[in-house]
This record gives sequence, structure tokens and C-alpha cells, in this order.
Amino acid sequence: MDIQADVIVVGSGVAGALLADRLAGAGIDVAMLEAGRRVDRAAALQRFHDALIKTPESPYPPTPAADHPLSHDPDHWYRQSGPDPFKSTYIKVVGGTTWHWLGTCLRNLPADFRLRSRYRQGVDWPIAYDELEPYYLEAETELGVAGDSNEDLGSPRSGGFPMPAIAQTWLDRVMDRALDGTDYRVQATPQARNSVLREGRPPCCGSASCIPICPIQAKYDATVHLDRAQRKGLVLHEETTATFVETGPGGRIAAIRFRRPDGSGGRVRGRVFAIAAHAIETPRLLLNSRTDAVPDGVANGSGQVGRNLMDHPVQLSWALSAEPVWPYRGPLSTSGIENLRDGPFRGDRAAFRIQISNDGWSWPSGAPISLAGDLVSQGLTGTALRRALREQAARHVQLAALMEQLPDPANRIVLDPEARDPYGVPLPQIHYRVGDYCSRGLAAARQVHDEIFSRLNASKIRHHEEFQGAGHIIGTCKMGDDPGSSVVDRHCRSHDHPNLFLLGSTVFPTSATANPTLTIAALSLRAAAEIQRTIRDVS
Repeated sequence: MDIQADVIVVGSGVAGALLADRLAGAGIDVAMLEAGRRVDRAAALQRFHDALIKTPESPYPPTPAADHPLSHDPDHWYRQSGPDPFKSTYIKVVGGTTWHWLGTCLRNLPADFRLRSRYRQGVDWPIAYDELEPYYLEAETELGVAGDSNEDLGSPRSGGFPMPAIAQTWLDRVMDRALDGTDYRVQATPQARNSVLREGRPPCCGSASCIPICPIQAKYDATVHLDRAQRKGLVLHEETTATFVETGPGGRIAAIRFRRPDGSGGRVRGRVFAIAAHAIETPRLLLNSRTDAVPDGVANGSGQVGRNLMDHPVQLSWALSAEPVWPYRGPLSTSGIENLRDGPFRGDRAAFRIQISNDGWSWPSGAPISLAGDLVSQGLTGTALRRALREQAARHVQLAALMEQLPDPANRIVLDPEARDPYGVPLPQIHYRVGDYCSRGLAAARQVHDEIFSRLNASKIRHHEEFQGAGHIIGTCKMGDDPGSSVVDRHCRSHDHPNLFLLGSTVFPTSATANPTLTIAALSLRAAAEIQRTIRDVS
């Protein structure tokens, strides 16, 4: 059952898919391992429609052989040891979590790469914004990002977006008008969602279910690049779970063991290995691969594998605007407030961006369905019920502030001493704390939300008492120049193993405030160039 190729990629999300497409296009023999199976879009959409509890995972139920966390059940898959619960999740399918992402494609700011130098917080990245900018531009073209090329979002550009921006909603326009003259700027959000017909995929038709599934694939998912890569020669092995990384002479990776649901298994061998299995599954695999030669696990000579787990903890706030804003239509967010992402305040508290949400009170309360139940419980029926439902749902406003979180070595993934998956690999045990820096940012966000709601003359203002997960799992295999304090170098190559690369948000030294997917994509494209050089050097 052994598999062999020049390059072995573990994980079929956006990082692995972009890498495989780029390498296969260069004539390099690539094999990919993916624990999950292909998704039938129509069947997944029906599961979502039928689900009583509609969560990001409801179209993609876990299987015993490809289990994953669930948003509504914090004790499924994760083993939490606190003090705070880690609330972000992922799925295991072909295409990874891009199936249920929102599509937001913001770049990091230049200052995000120099947090320690500028604000004496966190750490600096080993690369600067200018080094990554060409790859950001390339990633926007690859993913198909719609955006306003004339809008200043704080990240200098060397070229325009490949598509015009997705149209802003009536809510965005009301918000923009209400905030005119304040410090808060409403700006169109760049997103990997077709605004026009592009490469055989249709433009967005406003299905309002971006999370968890786009019915027509107007929103990008990684199967776009997987399909391209397969046409170029990629061999994709579905339902094939990597369980152990083997090291050989000179610290080189020799093979990766795998298992399948039918009980079969084997080894996959190559010249270069790239693990792109997310910021929880990647350290889980590396830590499970202990031997006498690597007693702390693969790539863990620094002791940093699994450490510095981060998210973008969310302050969720909602209110009833004075005038109708007509939510519950179109993409779940088309605009945001981005000019709060940097400033001297970062020396004391977290920066954040504000997502202006088009899905009303759906996230915090389950509206509009729950609203109908509330009104019925108040005794409304018939015409009075319909009138009240229409009048209130039309005025639902929700803001989500996505918070910067500092790296903390105590926030980490370790292997649970007891619970194991069907293949014998220990489940991830999570030690997590939001931290004071982030908590002060959450408090600042509540104040800003109050100011915004006051400009809307809003009533029934609510702030969620607990932070929410953004679905952005960051850190655990830090990038850095010092092998003693980081896991990979500036090209995402392991310091310990010259033919091992780690891809994805797992390598981020800090979280910044931008949704991470575009930076993941840019780093993967940059790593692809280094892997091609590596293949040439050993040929």
C-alpha cells in the first residue's frame, strides 16, 4: 500500500491545494493525503437545510475516521483544560475548512509584521510586509478576490483586485451615512467571491448561506485548485489519514505512515514533505511522531510545537436600529470598519476590525426563526404576528469585532493522555486563555459598538458576555529566524528537517487582525517557490 512521489502534501485545504497546483504545474510529481472525503455540494446543502441545529459543521458531519470539533458541542473531539474554552473549529473533507469559511480576504498591515519593534508586544515576524506583498497580489488572483482597488485599507498594493467589489448592502449604506463625520470608516470588504462570471464559476447571487455552504460555488473553496492540480497530475488520496512522521539519516523526513477506514495502511515516501493540516492537526501529528531520535516529536527541537495557539476572539453585539436596514440577504458580510486595526493603543490593548454583519441577529440569537417564537410567546398571531416579525427583523443590526490575540507559549496543543482516535493517535488537549491584552480590546470594542449603535438611534442593545470564536486557528508552529525559539524559517521550512515544510496559519508568529486565509495563501505560494528550488537542488 506504499505511495511515492517527489513531494508529499498532507492536507487539502487552501494551503495544500495552492501548493499542489503550483508544483504539479511545474511538472513535479505530487501526492496528497486527506483524511476526509469529497463533498457532494447538493447533498451537503440538503443536510444543512434539514439540520435542526444549523452550525458551520452541519453540512459536513464528522465520521469516525475523519472526526473533527463541533461548534455546538465543545467537548466533542477537543479535550479542554482551560482556563478559557477554545471555541473555533474546522472540518476534515477534501477542500478543508474553505467549504464553510466566510470568504473575507484582508491583507495584514505592515505594522502587523513588526508588533514587538513598534509596540513592545508579541514578536516580530522574520519577514516584512514588502517581502510578502507580491505574493498577496498573486494570492488574490489565484483565489479570485473581489475588491475596490481604489480603497485604502492600510496595506499598500502594487496592483488591483482581479474583480470589482461585491455590491454593498442597504445596511452598509445606512451605516456609512450614520457614521459620517466620526472616526469610523465603512469600507467594502475584499472577499474571495465572484462578483462577475470568472473561470467558469458564477457570480454571487446572495444565497445568504456563505457559512456554512455556497450553493453555487461563487465563493472560492480549495477544490478549485485541487481540481486544477489533478488535471496537471496531482494524485489525491482521500480518506487517508497521516498518523506518524518518520525521520531518517541527517534529520531528513523519510516517510509518513497512514491509515484508512477499511483497516489498510502504509507509508508514503518522497523527497520533500509539506504538512498543511491546520494549526491543531499539524502539531498533533508532529507531537505523536516521537522516537528516540526525536524524543519531543518531529520538528520540535525548539520545544515550540503546539505552543502559542491564537484565535481572533470576537466581541458580538446586536441592537434594533431606528430605521429598517433589511438584513438576512446577500453575503453574510460585505463591509467592515478597518481603520481600528493599528495605532499606539496596541502597546496596551488589542487592535480589532469590525465586521458589519448582514445576517442580523442570527449568530447571537438564531433569528429570525427565534424571533417568530418570541413573538408567538407574547401572544401575537395572524396579521399582528406577521407585521411585528417584518417590522422587527428589518431592523436587526449585528457587529462582530475580531480581536488581535498575543502569542502565549502557555496556550498550547498537547496530546491527551487517554482519549484516542480510531487509529490510535491521541486527541488534541487544549490549554487556552484569552489574556488581559485581548480582554482590554474586547472592552474597547463594546464601547465602540455602543457609539455606533447610538448613531443609528438603536434600542435593545446587547453585548455578548462571553467572547466568541472566529474560526481562525492560528499559531502552534511559529515562524522565525532563531531555531531555538521557532519551528520553521522564513520560507516555512523546518529548522530541524531540511525536507519538511509546514504550511498554513500554524506558522503565524502573531495573529494580527485580518482574517488569515489570504496570508495563508500568500505564504504557501512563497513556500512553493522554495520547494521548487529544493527539488532542483537535490535532483
